[in-house]
Amino acid sequence: KGEVLKKVYAGLPVKGKIICVHLLNDFSGSPLVLSNAIRGFVQKGRQVQLYTSSATQDGFLSGLGVQEKSFWYRFHENKMKRLVALTFSQLHLFAKLFFHLKKNDTVYVNTLLPFGAALAAKLRGVRVIYHLHETSMNPPVLKWFLKKVVKWTASNVIYVSRFLQEKESVTGPEPHVVYNALSEEFRHKGRAHQYEISDEKAFTVLMLCSLKEYKGVNEFVTLARRLHLVKFELVLNSEKNEIDKYFAGQELPVNLTLFTKQKNVHPFYERAHLVLNLSHPDKWIETFGMTILEAMSYGIPELVPNVGGPVEIVEHGLNGFRIDVKDLDKITETIQFLSSNKGECLRLSTQAREKAEHFTIATMNERLNSVISN
Repeated sequence: KGEVLKKVYAGLPVKGKIICVHLLNDFSGSPLVLSNAIRGFVQKGRQVQLYTSSATQDGFLSGLGVQEKSFWYRFHENKMKRLVALTFSQLHLFAKLFFHLKKNDTVYVNTLLPFGAALAAKLRGVRVIYHLHETSMNPPVLKWFLKKVVKWTASNVIYVSRFLQEKESVTGPEPHVVYNALSEEFRHKGRAHQYEISDEKAFTVLMLCSLKEYKGVNEFVTLARRLHLVKFELVLNSEKNEIDKYFAGQELPVNLTLFTKQKNVHPFYERAHLVLNLSHPDKWIETFGMTILEAMSYGIPELVPNVGGPVEIVEHGLNGFRIDVKDLDKITETIQFLSSNKGECLRLSTQAREKAEHFTIATMNERLNSVISN
């Protein structure tokens, strides 16, 4: 209290808490980005509280060493049940925050979904910052409503790519483009890895994604069937029973291995020679793609869609390839070419590492703290 009073008498700003809010703590990209942001806030000496649902206890937002609060939410495959669950979860979140917010706090909303936090903050006169990651959301009326909440409540909106800012620009709040970055620990492990191709080990193609058709899961299986001399590894952000249900009745190729959600993805990158992102642009446009950056830090070339955020990271023919995901013939041809051309892979690998150096956690945290401090 003494330090706070000194600042008040001196006319200096008093830092409040940064209350970070995210709907579902798992091993996907948006909680990973928020976890890195929270570490940056803590390093700057800021007090951070984290609100996330109690549905999962294990994800990138677990064990960050900050005060954690939970609110109710359950994910449902059924869209109507999921919408009802989201509504009730945000009523619960609104009630928890409304009576605990202080005027000098900042509510930091990660993704469009936790709108209850933004509404509670607005009604209490508390500053709201949104960190947006997504452009694909259904039904359209939900997306319309959530963007209206952003427009009414937020003072600042952070976009993870220029593509996202152009695609989903919200008029009113001050916009900022802050590219995602990897932790120094992750980058250190990537730098220490030696990207090698040898005749003793099969050429390995890796994809990490959610268990969704629009993420290109079926196309990945098709590529494995076509290229039986290439090894394919698919890491899905799901439990075994969900994966078994999705592929029930299918005879999967022997050169394809499926993995459940993983907290430690380093062993997969250590084995991989090429990383794919096969998201369907007509259903899910990637706004950045954390797995692309992770692959780059390991010196692994990438094959990505030719639209969206990945275009700002992958330079076609320099550190990877941008190909229409519907053109499986072209993708097959490219994988086949790389699997038999060691020199080309090593050239792409070198360029991928150099590109990864542009996306540092120090730069990301500096930009985020600048937004917070403004």
